[in-house]
Amino acid sequence: MEVILKIWGFIQNQILGMQWLNLLVGNTLEKLGLDRDTHLFGGVQFFFYDVIKITILLCSLIFFISYIQSYFPPEKSKKIIGRFKGIWANIIGALLGTVTPFCSCSSIPLFIGFTSAGLPLGVTFSFLISSPMVDLGSLLLLVSIFGVKIAILYVVLGLVIAVVGGTVIEKLKLENEIEEFIRNAKSVSDIELDVPELTIADRIKFAKEQVIETFKKVFPYILVGVGIGAAIHNWIPENWIIGILGSKNPFGVILATLIGIPIYADIFGTIPIAEALFAKGANLGSILSFMMAVTTLSLPSLVMLRKAIKPKLLKVFVGICIIGIIIVGYFFNAMQQFII
Repeated sequence: MEVILKIWGFIQNQILGMQWLNLLVGNTLEKLGLDRDTHLFGGVQFFFYDVIKITILLCSLIFFISYIQSYFPPEKSKKIIGRFKGIWANIIGALLGTVTPFCSCSSIPLFIGFTSAGLPLGVTFSFLISSPMVDLGSLLLLVSIFGVKIAILYVVLGLVIAVVGGTVIEKLKLENEIEEFIRNAKSVSDIELDVPELTIADRIKFAKEQVIETFKKVFPYILVGVGIGAAIHNWIPENWIIGILGSKNPFGVILATLIGIPIYADIFGTIPIAEALFAKGANLGSILSFMMAVTTLSLPSLVMLRKAIKPKLLKVFVGICIIGIIIVGYFFNAMQQFII
């Protein structure tokens, strides 16, 4: 058991956490003449370390996830989900969301495609909630910063929100709240689709293209997120963070959720901010609620979603997500001393 723990510690600290990279960046900056005892040194080290680390993890994860995704085009996914009924269909829809794009705006076109293809409304919303909130990338990145227990709990509870949210929407019978152009679209089930089988070379090419395309879209948010994280980590006083998002503020989770909604970023842009907030003493639940709100309920994604659904359904979706995120936040705050 001791050997296994040592191996896992090495994987978490040196492979996922890349502590060797942090040391390398620090030594390089010192050789360039920066004083280790200054805020500037800490900020610059945090920035370059996190940008390089997240970029390496991002490109590796996108390649891996895109290769898996090549086996599940929308037509095939629809057939797979169509075999399940009730809550099992919601679970499959939520799980499918874990191998799809990294931000909510990228997930909405797939949501529209699944809805027009005739999948139950609740199932498509389970997919829409889980896709930006709990992709495989978030699991590995959270492991690298918070550890395996917190990462797994985050993903499991995110999937619970997706399944429960989709089930509630299904029970409310809100199919008429979908815009007409989607409801009247010709379902893929009405036509025979001859989907060619991709070769391994085709899948590798697809994965490479997805790495380039996604990296171009995501990298600016990584720079902004790491920049904010560096500022929090080295210049914002610790007592400010604790006062706003610490245990002494019972409304910290609610505040973090509401702050996160107007921000547009994906999991890779929010991770550095979460890392810096955690180092400054912010409560775990407040941090994770902020991350969930940013990735799931950003204003640009809600504007896009409004083009596909009517206001009543949009309000139900937002309300379910906010309630679920807040509950998860308070759960993590209550369990923080036991899981860290």
